[in-house]
Amino acid sequence: MTQPVSALRLILGDQLSRSLASLRDCDKTNDLVVLAEVMEEASYVPHHKKKLVFVFSAMRHFASELEKSGYRVRYYKLTDPDGADSLTDIVETLVKTHAPDRLVLTAPGEYRVRNMMEDWRETLDCSVVILEDDRFIASHADFEAWAGPDPKSLRMEYFYREMRKRTGYLMEDGKPIGGKWNFDAENRKAIPAAIQPPPRPHTPPDAITSDIIAMVGEKFPDNFGDLEPFDYPVTRRAALHALDWFIDAALPDFGTYQDAMRTGDPLLFHSHISALINIGLLDPREVCEKAIAAYENGKAPINAVEGFVRQVIGWREFIRGVYWLKMPGYGEENALNAKAPLPDFFWTAETDMNCLAQSIGDTKRLAFAHHIQRLMVIGNFSLLAGLDPKQVQHWFLLVYFDAYEWVEMPNVVGMALFADGGFFASKPYAAAGAYINRMSDYCSGCVYDPKKRTGTGACPFNALYWEFLDRHRQRFASNRRMSVILANLDRFEPEDLKAIRTEAKRFRESLTSAYAAP
Repeated sequence: MTQPVSALRLILGDQLSRSLASLRDCDKTNDLVVLAEVMEEASYVPHHKKKLVFVFSAMRHFASELEKSGYRVRYYKLTDPDGADSLTDIVETLVKTHAPDRLVLTAPGEYRVRNMMEDWRETLDCSVVILEDDRFIASHADFEAWAGPDPKSLRMEYFYREMRKRTGYLMEDGKPIGGKWNFDAENRKAIPAAIQPPPRPHTPPDAITSDIIAMVGEKFPDNFGDLEPFDYPVTRRAALHALDWFIDAALPDFGTYQDAMRTGDPLLFHSHISALINIGLLDPREVCEKAIAAYENGKAPINAVEGFVRQVIGWREFIRGVYWLKMPGYGEENALNAKAPLPDFFWTAETDMNCLAQSIGDTKRLAFAHHIQRLMVIGNFSLLAGLDPKQVQHWFLLVYFDAYEWVEMPNVVGMALFADGGFFASKPYAAAGAYINRMSDYCSGCVYDPKKRTGTGACPFNALYWEFLDRHRQRFASNRRMSVILANLDRFEPEDLKAIRTEAKRFRESLTSAYAAP
């Protein structure tokens, strides 16, 4: 006889937090906690193999921990004979089998999943309760109230200041510690060759993770990315160990070198915990509070701690707010009318532009690249080359193991590609080869010269940059932050500008895009 169930509590794959709203009042005797690996979620984009391993392994470990703590858990593996292709199939079957009074959910991060849950309210023979995901500091209502009734543009900096005031983080007597809200000007140094980051902790696969590695290799052999080696944290305990390592060993130098890039050393002093926060193994408040404690104890400087806190309570919360404010049509925006297909080297990392080969190669190996590689190398190239925003979004969503639509879409549409026309970016994040040369050692190992605009051996970023500005000159003419740049463009002789246009056109035409997404 089936044991009665008062409430079904479905936990999504990025909600692996014991503090989750839908678990707080769980009756361990009468409620059933459900986690499910389903093909619909595993394949709505062809995720990087390492992301699939990371999510599935974290889910299985989380379910095991709940069971050990006395919860009734029903876990569906992707390979179970009684599994299902979708979450809807799972909940429909469980409601018919157990006849619960209610299905209790924590609001999802993605718009499409929220729509699916709203449909359940119409189709399931039980009450559907959707609770606020209060793991975020700002609720949807909070962000909407801050943004106002009809925002034409928003700026993260002002939202960030409100978040500092609300949390009290790095505040004293109502004022920012150190006398400034933002120490970004102190966080842009290139990293000298003599500076070496500390060795990182490793998390070798246990039996659960090893089984999933084998399963992913069998079921998703053509997905993007390297499957092994895999050594990412997949439990709360391992995630805390990774956080503690960062605070103690890497945070002191994180701020100074957070924008730097180096061949063969993609992580440098970065925390590499964004995926752990986004999946629920770490809470954003605890990571900020540990970083702030390091500052207060004299173990990390203000520029490092403020820069880290800004990423968590500033950008992360702001980007989520923009996503929900602008959906459902945000992913369709294309203010610059960019239409070029994704070049095949986005899938192979085989290009003679060393900065892109390194950044995409790191992505292929790790399912990760840090924010400057994403924004100022891959995103910058996509902007200058006029790549189709929907194709770029698709790529970013599938290749990074910390990517979910709520965080990926605004960063691509608004930040990298200026496809929303500047809703929250005050100017396009466009740069020529000089920026990449200044912030990395990539150019020293490249066949192209970052100091040449045209001719043999000229860096493609240079002609693409100036041709991009020339092509969109009228659009940017009223942008005061672009005035100096456009004034420099106006100094070009007509024949030089003609050569730049020819060089950019020739380069774009040389790109091949026969290699489709896996």
